[in-house]
Amino acid sequence: MKIKSEKLNSVRNRLFLAISGIIIIIILVLLLTNSVVLESFYMYKKIYGVGKIYQDINKMYSENTNNIEEKIEKIAIENNIDILIKDGNTIIVYSTDKNLENEIAKNLMLKNYIKRKTVYKTNNMNIGIISNNGFNSIVLEGNLNNGYLIYISASITAIRESVRISNNLLLIIGIIIIIISAIISFAISKRFTKPILQLNSIANKMANLDFSEKYRITDSEDEINELAKSINKMSDKLERTIKQLRSNNNQLEKDIEEKSKIDEMRMQFISDVSHELKTPIALIQGYAEGLIENVNTDEESKKYYAEVILDESNKMDKLVRQLLELMKIEYGKRELNNDNFDIGELIKEVIRKCNMILQEKNLELEFDYNEPISVYADPFYIEQAFTNYLTNAIKHCEDINGSKKIIIKVDKEGSKVKISVFNTGKPIPEEYINKIWGRFYKLDSSRNRDDGGTGIGLSLVKAIMNSYNEKYGVENKENGVEFYFYIERGE
Repeated sequence: MKIKSEKLNSVRNRLFLAISGIIIIIILVLLLTNSVVLESFYMYKKIYGVGKIYQDINKMYSENTNNIEEKIEKIAIENNIDILIKDGNTIIVYSTDKNLENEIAKNLMLKNYIKRKTVYKTNNMNIGIISNNGFNSIVLEGNLNNGYLIYISASITAIRESVRISNNLLLIIGIIIIIISAIISFAISKRFTKPILQLNSIANKMANLDFSEKYRITDSEDEINELAKSINKMSDKLERTIKQLRSNNNQLEKDIEEKSKIDEMRMQFISDVSHELKTPIALIQGYAEGLIENVNTDEESKKYYAEVILDESNKMDKLVRQLLELMKIEYGKRELNNDNFDIGELIKEVIRKCNMILQEKNLELEFDYNEPISVYADPFYIEQAFTNYLTNAIKHCEDINGSKKIIIKVDKEGSKVKISVFNTGKPIPEEYINKIWGRFYKLDSSRNRDDGGTGIGLSLVKAIMNSYNEKYGVENKENGVEFYFYIERGE
């Protein structure tokens, strides 16, 4: 019983029943309309037509139109009616039917019929429906403007028989149409539901992770074809995703094996943070205690102690500020105040601030700046990014073939501007290329504090560039290393 119920509820059967039901309803409505409305509409048109003929004849007599009788006869023939016109002395002026003359002669006018119904009446005419010996007619009795009497008779007996015949014909035609439409609707429903059943079969296989079957796309641009394209696309994506998940699962098993290494990395991170914060605090504490206990009484030693405390305080302050800034950028807590500005002027200002260090280390710096180049970004963060690149280049610049050089370039590339900083020196080992962007990572494992570095400069550059969805990176060049990043061109 369940299988039978599912078949009855199938799309094909429901579509077939829906189409057949609509056709049956249309035929029933036509039969009902033909029975109820046709006769009333016919009567309305006949009554209106008789009244209009009366007005036309009255107008012809009023205007003394030529050949009136010929025109009246033409009207009577065209409308299948009888017309009788008498003058005031009951002399017949015009008549189309002897029977109508006899009826009038016998005084069987509207008021003398046993069955009559007045449907329209004015001061000059009276239109009614009369029944006489099984015959029904619309009869108009009226006065013309010239004093003549006019009688117009239109038979309506045939209308009821016409309605009955019409209904019988409609019923026969309806049965034939129902049979033909049932066959056509079955064929149409089968044609439309065949691809749906095929898509359902494909979907069931997909549910069982079988993506071998695909729907054959046709040239038609209908909804079924679009649905099939979507299912094929979804099948391909699911197949790729499941393969990727299986691959990831295998990788996850490998990752679990490396869990101990990850734990060691986590501990190293905690150790890095602790080291960076504790060392300056310990130094400050030691030198401060030395000042309090007057370890050295001479002014020069006291000044040296104070300078160490100040220097370590500045380093710790810089570290904390950079950490806070990095966290705000990474977690989207810092709003970027983008504006148009000249990148060349910004770079020149940063170079000016670092000029003393460049001279102390006897470094040669090249920066060709010929024309203003506008960019659209936050000047504060772009300055931080470039400053980190430049200070990094200063720290690692070495003499190669008798040259200690830093080269800064600003190049237009379509809608972007590329800023690059090159320094002569040793190349970065390939295994460290990605690691240098991490927090507190330094290529120098000894972590010499004399260079003033915190180990988070490049991670700050990474966070800034990620905020703009721009490219950044580092490349080993001949005799040196080049760091670069891109920003949007301004107006």
